[in-house]
Amino acid sequence: MEWKKDNKTYQILKAAEEGGYGVVAPIAYNIECILAFVRAAEAKRSPLILQVFPWAITFSSGLLIHAAAHAARSASVPIAIHLDHAQDEALIRHAADALPFDSIMVDMSHHEMAENLARTRELVAYCNARRITTEAEPGRIEGGEDGIADTADLEGALTTEDQVDDFLATGIDFLAPAFGNVHGEYGARGAVLEYERLEAVRRRADGRVRVVLHGTNDFPEDVMKKCIAGGVSKVNVNKLVLDDYLAHLKAKAPTASLTTLMEEGVKEIQKLVEWQMDVCGSTGKA
Repeated sequence: MEWKKDNKTYQILKAAEEGGYGVVAPIAYNIECILAFVRAAEAKRSPLILQVFPWAITFSSGLLIHAAAHAARSASVPIAIHLDHAQDEALIRHAADALPFDSIMVDMSHHEMAENLARTRELVAYCNARRITTEAEPGRIEGGEDGIADTADLEGALTTEDQVDDFLATGIDFLAPAFGNVHGEYGARGAVLEYERLEAVRRRADGRVRVVLHGTNDFPEDVMKKCIAGGVSKVNVNKLVLDDYLAHLKAKAPTASLTTLMEEGVKEIQKLVEWQMDVCGSTGKA
């Protein structure tokens, strides 16, 4: 589809794959997040994918998404707006129809595989008709995050090479494999990743889709870099770039003014996002 060449998420991630770097994709929960993410991208001259969970749509009646899109369009570097882990079909259609998203993750991983594929195919077509690119999750990445459904009661399933072909047939543009990564916390053992499986997924994809990394909480720099070397171009981050902000709120909220709390909070988030842009290799690529 020719229109995809003009889609912001598609452009950003195609350049990242060709350049061998990863693009940070953090989750925005409030205006402080939006300001910090965009300021980090401009300071580092880095592309960015600014993400929200479906919660942001329902909580703010879409206002947060419009704010993010305005900030992205006004920025001096390429920034795309992405809806992460969209699991409600009616909400996906609403987001595609009425909100300024460049891309949407059509996450039907809470269904068994045959139904997952069928629903994904239908929703991908719906989004594509509105010039929105799509992401999906073959396999099932266990766990939950603040803002998305907890899949702890479902059995995790690692992505197979055959599933790559099945999901490519649905028309998706970005693929998030399960190779030992989990949503939420890893615990004392840390992440135990199957890099060989990630490499196999990338080989099977053969440049037809970009590869996405989910579940990066507490990833050390060497693990992140190894995932990018393994073919990842979109790097979802959440707690990893919000830890200092959350600590700041806990420590300063009882005494600081609200405006000071917000202004200093933006700086705390921005520092960590800039750090991850350096780690992922996107600094200077905009």
